Amino acid sequence: MIRVVIPSQLESYTDHVREVELALPATAQGLRLADVVAGLDAAYPGMAFRIVDEQQHIRRHIAIFVGEQMVRTLDAPVPDDARVQIVGALSGG
Repeated sequence: MIRVVIPSQLESYTDHVREVELALPATAQGLRLADVVAGLDAAYPGMAFRIVDEQQHIRRHIAIFVGEQMVRTLDAPVPDDARVQIVGALSGG
């Protein structure tokens, strides 16, 4: 079971739930961050577009942590019992 921490900017997709659990089927290569994003989008349609751009890269204003490690690619491995945290950048002047 993958636990995903949702940033406040995306809470509207999850009915304001800050942490969701995803049961994702393991693949022969293991889970990747792309699988987690796809699982989020299946459960909460439209969420992937807010996380990933049209070229399938993590958007510049989004940081994603798998456990304690910040990752910048959708190919990053995700252990079966991982905690994935999505962080949206704040801006201002």
